[in-house]
Amino acid sequence: MRNYKADASRRRNGHSAPKQQPRMHPKPLEKPLEGVFGTLIPAVQQAIAVEGYVTPTPIQEQSIPHLLEGRDLMGTAQTGTGKTAAFTLPLLQRLSAHSRRPGRGTPRALILAPTRELAAQIGDSVMTYGKYLHLTHSVIFGGVKQYSQVKVLNRGVDILVATPGRLLDLMQQGFVHLDEVEVFILDEVDRMLDMGFIHDIKKVLAEIPSTRQTLFFSATMAEKMELLARTMVTNPVRVIIEPEKPTLDSIDQKVLFVEKSNKDALLALLLSDKSVKKAIVFTQMKHTANKVVKKLTANGIHGTAIHGNKSQAMRTRALDGFKKGRYRVLVATDVAARGLDVDDITHVFNYDLPVESETYVHRIGRTARAGARGDAVSFCSPEDRSYLREIERLLGKQVPADMHHKYHSDEAFKSAKPAPKNFGRRSNPSGSASFGDSRRKSGRRSGGYRGSSEQSRHSSRRSQNRSVGRRAPNGN
Repeated sequence: MRNYKADASRRRNGHSAPKQQPRMHPKPLEKPLEGVFGTLIPAVQQAIAVEGYVTPTPIQEQSIPHLLEGRDLMGTAQTGTGKTAAFTLPLLQRLSAHSRRPGRGTPRALILAPTRELAAQIGDSVMTYGKYLHLTHSVIFGGVKQYSQVKVLNRGVDILVATPGRLLDLMQQGFVHLDEVEVFILDEVDRMLDMGFIHDIKKVLAEIPSTRQTLFFSATMAEKMELLARTMVTNPVRVIIEPEKPTLDSIDQKVLFVEKSNKDALLALLLSDKSVKKAIVFTQMKHTANKVVKKLTANGIHGTAIHGNKSQAMRTRALDGFKKGRYRVLVATDVAARGLDVDDITHVFNYDLPVESETYVHRIGRTARAGARGDAVSFCSPEDRSYLREIERLLGKQVPADMHHKYHSDEAFKSAKPAPKNFGRRSNPSGSASFGDSRRKSGRRSGGYRGSSEQSRHSSRRSQNRSVGRRAPNGN
């Protein structure tokens, strides 16, 4: 019988079960898988089939054959196109073909991700597609105590998924050793560089064997970032999927001009539509997210908030409740703009437009996943007008406007105001002071960590590395 209490404990403490025994032997497939899926081993094919997938996406079709050959690869594709499975499937097949017991704290494969949510999502994919294989994995990130993570590492894991800060901390304490890493994968590289993780990545690289397979996956790949990436790979294959199209065609976008004071009423009105089955509402500020949840509750709309001021356990519970339908609406800062993979999100609402136009693409990419259609609705107040112009410049077209709603504002539509100074930026332009592996504001590290606050470290690096991490004006 499955121990659900133990499962919940593992999720709270940021790691997976140390041993992933197959629950059953793979059964013969009822329907043959198409394309490159058909070249995978039966155990992986069965796991894919159980999830209802038959046809690989373009990034999977073009990447998997090269990865099975052991080639280094740099992949760029829009959000929601299956990048995680593109590197997870061949990784599982490679490790299972040469199965061996991993040593204490010495993973055979390392996957780096910029945020806790994305790391957890990758860990879920490893568990899902590796369910019939005798491979182990663990997910480690900051914001939680390290004891449980260290306990799992000491038992040995084949695949380690980590955020950079917590990984370096455990390396410095002697709990993680990277001298046996065979495959090194960096996911959402552009975001990691924007967050100032370049120095951490270089420290990790210095500990990994030079003979390895290295994979870079990202939604965008600016020229400077590509030049940097090529210093870390050997004769890589370059896979690019429709970089000229910054958003998916399956997302219906529109903008509604509204006074800032009327945003709450407009949001409640739109959410009263029964076609909005499950929605994410993005705000710039953490306190705004909390306020929106209270306003929605007052209107009888069940929602929850997720942002950097909430503990990891609270964020995990909120996200789990949203996925399982206990909450119809998730109100979030840009901590959820990437790494949130929920197939049935019907609507994304930009309560506040993002400061960085590229973030708009990542936000609306939370809908229209797994082949579904979705709607992205943006509110534009007079203060937001300059952000809308930047978004439309990125898209290369105007976002269709709905001028006939109850709260339409001509002032917002005609506004030529520049963006307010520091609007939505306070301590962090993402609206989340705890992106990645944040520490408490007092500078003390959670879980008995030693040293200075990692968040302050990355805040100072962000300005130093902005030229390296700048995203291209196209892509995702």
